[in-house]
Amino acid sequence: MDSKSSLLEQLRIDRTPQTQPSASSKGVRVALLAASAVIVLGGVAALLMWETSRADEIPVQAAVAQAISSGGAGAPVGASILDASGYVVAMRQATVSAMMIDKVEQVLVQEGERVKEGQVIARLDDTNYHAALEQSVAQAGQARASLAAARIAAADAKPTYLRDQKQLAEGLISPDAFDADKASYDQAQAAVAVAEENLDAAEAAVVVNQRYEDDTIIRAPFDGVVTAKNAQPGQIVSPQFIGGGGIANIVDMGSLEVDVDVSENYISRVHADQPASVTLDAYPDWHIPAHVIAIIPTADRSKATVQVRVGFKSRDPRILPEMGARVSFLADTPVASASSAPVRSGVIVPTSAVATNGNTGTVYVIENGAVESRTVRLGASTADGQEILSGLKPGATVAIGDFTKLHNGARVRVTQSTL
Repeated sequence: MDSKSSLLEQLRIDRTPQTQPSASSKGVRVALLAASAVIVLGGVAALLMWETSRADEIPVQAAVAQAISSGGAGAPVGASILDASGYVVAMRQATVSAMMIDKVEQVLVQEGERVKEGQVIARLDDTNYHAALEQSVAQAGQARASLAAARIAAADAKPTYLRDQKQLAEGLISPDAFDADKASYDQAQAAVAVAEENLDAAEAAVVVNQRYEDDTIIRAPFDGVVTAKNAQPGQIVSPQFIGGGGIANIVDMGSLEVDVDVSENYISRVHADQPASVTLDAYPDWHIPAHVIAIIPTADRSKATVQVRVGFKSRDPRILPEMGARVSFLADTPVASASSAPVRSGVIVPTSAVATNGNTGTVYVIENGAVESRTVRLGASTADGQEILSGLKPGATVAIGDFTKLHNGARVRVTQSTL
């Protein structure tokens, strides 16, 4: 009986009310959930802000300004002491055109053809000029015949005049009769003078019309190469088109040289007859011996540069007008001591890191992820880069990129650094 009772007691459902959680434990649980939500939301906001700031940053390349110092013992003979960029130019070139408005009849040259001085390169329609020439020749012949007739009349009047002069002295004729004969004689002499002037005018007209006729034949003004053929048969040409078309462009390849602009700060390193080396952009591994022809005795105020003419020591058909070139001015005498050369210091940066404006420029210095624009004073542009004389310290990091997107305070992201 007791065992049954114990079994029934074990099967009974416990209906005793459970203890409810306290208010303090509920508050702790809510606070923990709120803190977790704040942390998650804060992380998401920070990620969004970071992505937004990254999108606003301007990607740029960067370079570090390197210290330079020129002076000391100086460069050895034959070493480059200054580099400058310029272009190959022809000192002798011409746009050959017509002396008058006329129609082209023939063009006898093509581009790239070599011509000699005086060679016929084109012919114009000479129909009208030839007719005018023939007319003037006929008029000159008529004037020549008139002169001959006037001289005959004057010769016939002279004996009568001399006889009347003698008879007047002897009192055989009256003064009135003598005066009439003298007037006829003077008139005959004047007719000769008029006929001579008419003949001179007619012969001058022949010369003028002959020149018009000759001007229809276009000749090369000097030995050279035809670089452009600007006219075709049937085309009307005019002197108004000189420099803007004409018949053909001719260049004397023997007059090629390089014109470069050298900064005023370094023009003292250049002098006439100084040896130099020219490198064409088209042939970067070809160093052409050259020399300084002259320094143009004036400066360009806007660029603070002086133009220098550099001539080639040898000619080569690969050298063409308007080619880009870099000139290295070479030392022709060694510098004796450090005191004999002025010391110049500053920094050098890539040329693409400077927006130039004459002898000054603008660079963008990168500090703490933002850029600051600075105006600097420029030196020479060399093969190593752009020299900056003042306004930038060694070790400063400068931006290289699209300067139109940069401004003071702009946030940037460095994608590549150059030492």
